Amino acid sequence: VAPSPDSAVLLDGLGKRFRLTHDRNWTLKATVLAGHRTRYEEFWALRGVNLDIPHGSTFGIIGGNGSGKSTLLKVLAEILRPDEGTATVNGRLSALLELGAGFHPELTGRENVYLNGAILGFTSREIRRRFDDIVGFAELDRFIDEPVRNYSSGMYVRLGFSVAIHVEPEILLVDEVLAVGDHTFQKRCLDRFAQLKAEGRTIILVSHDLDMVGWLCEQTAWIQQGTLQAVGPSPKVIERFLDGAVDSPTPADPSPSAPRRFGGLGPDDLVRAVDLVDANGHPMDRVGSGRPVRF
Repeated sequence: VAPSPDSAVLLDGLGKRFRLTHDRNWTLKATVLAGHRTRYEEFWALRGVNLDIPHGSTFGIIGGNGSGKSTLLKVLAEILRPDEGTATVNGRLSALLELGAGFHPELTGRENVYLNGAILGFTSREIRRRFDDIVGFAELDRFIDEPVRNYSSGMYVRLGFSVAIHVEPEILLVDEVLAVGDHTFQKRCLDRFAQLKAEGRTIILVSHDLDMVGWLCEQTAWIQQGTLQAVGPSPKVIERFLDGAVDSPTPADPSPSAPRRFGGLGPDDLVRAVDLVDANGHPMDRVGSGRPVRF
């Protein structure tokens, strides 16, 4: 498939393979003496993925654990190389993937900002111009000269996200790491996503938060067991994903004598409506962090 000028990311038959070792109990001595050859099993984390993500779109990627979502982002970020097919990225790319990825634990926050900027191709002068904004957004003024090995997971994420968005990427990759941040930081991240979206930048978001994906992303792809199951408008793809989760194998039905959960509901009961109310019993259409609610 020929890349289109309108494509930020184009995947053509993309596949990524890993080798799983089965003979883990063999020592080096036993291997040499027995002339033993280690046995491997091929595991395809991605296979035959075709996808065209246009410039300026906010694109979601959903799927269960181990479905290949994070592997796909690592291929796009050139951390991993595909074993078949191609992945074409058109534009400056910045990635916020695993917690702490790209940070050296022995370096300070300040040094890591400059290191990450240099890796992305910025000069020291360009990084200095952005430095105060990076630190201010991350709210790490007091800790920026501390080694990042002393940072909490939330501090890691704040600094990583701030660097990723302040290098003015044309394409931003974000994995599930935002789940580590608190409510206030998540809101600021979503506000910044909206700003980047308004500027016409491309955002590719991997998340288990289907509400966030549905609200933020116009288009979504569902990946399962390394293959593309559906791609299209987010509400439709999310609905198909949820239907697939419901249709997946489930444990045997509990016996009628089994203890009931969730306020006395049994296996034959049917929930027809759910109301969300505040502590005084008044209906609510919006929930804020820390506010008591009742169903």
